[in-house]
Amino acid sequence: MYFIKAPTALKAAILLPASKSISNRVLIINALSKHPKPIHNLSVCDDTKVVINALVESNLVIDVGAAGTAMRFLTAYLSGQPGDYLLTGTERMKNRPIKILVDALRTVGAQIEYKEKDGYPPLQITGQPLKGGEIELDGSISSQYISALLMIAPTMTNGLRLHLAGHIISKSYINLTVQLMRQFGVIVFNEGATFAVLPQQYNMNDDFIVEADWSAASYWYEMVALSNDINASVTLKGLWPDSLQGDASIAALFDPLGVKTSFSPLGVTLTKKERTVESPLQLDFTSMPDMAQTMAVTCVMLRIPFRFTGLQSLKIKETDRLLALQTEIRKLGYLLNIHHDNTLIWSGAGCEAETAPVIATYEDHRMAMAFTPVTLCTGDGISITDPHVVSKSYPSFWENLQKAAFLITER
Repeated sequence: MYFIKAPTALKAAILLPASKSISNRVLIINALSKHPKPIHNLSVCDDTKVVINALVESNLVIDVGAAGTAMRFLTAYLSGQPGDYLLTGTERMKNRPIKILVDALRTVGAQIEYKEKDGYPPLQITGQPLKGGEIELDGSISSQYISALLMIAPTMTNGLRLHLAGHIISKSYINLTVQLMRQFGVIVFNEGATFAVLPQQYNMNDDFIVEADWSAASYWYEMVALSNDINASVTLKGLWPDSLQGDASIAALFDPLGVKTSFSPLGVTLTKKERTVESPLQLDFTSMPDMAQTMAVTCVMLRIPFRFTGLQSLKIKETDRLLALQTEIRKLGYLLNIHHDNTLIWSGAGCEAETAPVIATYEDHRMAMAFTPVTLCTGDGISITDPHVVSKSYPSFWENLQKAAFLITER
């Protein structure tokens, strides 16, 4: 457990980690390329290491740990690679559903069997050429299923026609996948909710450089928003104004919450500005569900009532993030309501706060990082259990906090 105490002044220049979302996708695409190219500035997080190891080592048993992205992407990738593979993970991973993806892959010719419980990992995969064809998927499922299918589509004998039915969530991640496929020379046809990919070769002309992670930037936005230092200033290196990442929209989300974003060749600089938010704040997180925890904690600590929708995918993440948020924010003295498993509401209601709250992280990196900035506006320290979960996406998080003069004590 870490006890974190914030500095009175917030001023820092931080080199952010590379984007995990881009790294994982580019690794799969590059592995499928006719002539793979060097990839620079790959993420060093746990999830990306899992993908790298699976691609470079010839292990027949692949343990992805808690890496959900790796589980989905590798299930699709290995289905088309010669060999027999056992794909497994943590106990939590063995309870994260994957039936929809497996059914879709079986439709295009994959041979996949469940080793323990139907619909869940571990999976026994016999890799073979995939015939392709036409698939219809519920668009409200995890976008990682959709990205996994799209990335392997060019290698299918007959290509793939993928139609998404209903309400599509996490569109920004699907768009990211499509844009990266196009950068590697693949033509992707997209009309409305239908994607079509003909058989073709991936081919990149130049080396690929992975940009910094906008998801990681979100916690620094939260820190500036919550800091009592009117001169707070944080420079985040490596962020691009024309980013492919959907989470780059965090800049627009935090502007009315009092955080100004200034771009430079170095990256972005965050400073304080006047708050212009309307209360209650109503936001739809369908396209960026990973930002919900950061925004929920920020708004509660700034006493801004809110209604956040489009959160249905949070129940099947590293933990049930809706329930985890409700439980841990209650420790701080605030009562959240969950409606229909997809909406999070705070009306301003409170309760008695715990004297020295200890925030549980539920093996979820985003719980640890979203709650840490609370110490900036309370004046008191905050305790975070299992702090090393940040290695899943932002391994240098605690070191970066220390560079910003946060005091971190292990207890």
